[in-house]
Amino acid sequence: MIFDFNLFCAAAELVDTQFSNPFTLKGSGLWLGVLSSGQCALAGQDASQLAGAGSLLLGISPLRLVPTAACHLVAVRITGQAADAFANGLENAMFADGTSCPGAAELLAQLAAGVPLQRSSEICYQLLCESANADVAAPHLPPLVSTAIAYMRENYAGLYGVEELSESLGVSKSHLVRVFKAAVGIPPGQYLTNVRIDAAKQLLCHREYPLEVIASLCGFSGANYLCRVFKKVTGQSPTAWRATAVPQPFDEHLPLEQELYV
Repeated sequence: MIFDFNLFCAAAELVDTQFSNPFTLKGSGLWLGVLSSGQCALAGQDASQLAGAGSLLLGISPLRLVPTAACHLVAVRITGQAADAFANGLENAMFADGTSCPGAAELLAQLAAGVPLQRSSEICYQLLCESANADVAAPHLPPLVSTAIAYMRENYAGLYGVEELSESLGVSKSHLVRVFKAAVGIPPGQYLTNVRIDAAKQLLCHREYPLEVIASLCGFSGANYLCRVFKKVTGQSPTAWRATAVPQPFDEHLPLEQELYV
């Protein structure tokens, strides 16, 4: 009987993408990838687990990545007995410190460059072996930053700005801005805007609300202000974006939306 290497370890799908909106990896098998630029978190996990460039992604789908800025990811979905055994050893999907497995990025680059099927299976097996050392989670954010991110994601619809945020956290605005920007790479005001724009995109995709309602649900003072900010961030008006948008996973817990039906 001839040994079929692809039953043991095979590259089922390769993703080489840039994204600035929430992005979901799907399909059966184990996902292994490297974030080569940007910063993002795994949806549903501790907000302090914000991964930066060089971080290694490991987990089974669906994996929803929530960026704070434009990101570039190269990832492969691996199937087979070896991938199943590796996945069974993972407690949860995670971002890991890429320095604990420095060869992973090079192996993914080889897959992205295109290799014969048999060779890709061998590279995937090498990638699994290399990633077995990725047991050190990505460094946590400072507690203040983690708390600020969680607070903004929970309260963005009614949060007036960074001044109110800093008061709620019991620190000065200047201290919050300094610590937040050092850890995340952007100031908290910009992060809050990104969260609001992401929420607006979800509503534009999944609801037929007028822009005035979407603005209210997302923390903007009115439809005109929403349009100005949305176009500045995305390059398109909300109406134009809605007409061409690819549907994305919907967060059923968007703040304040339930109040429309009370």
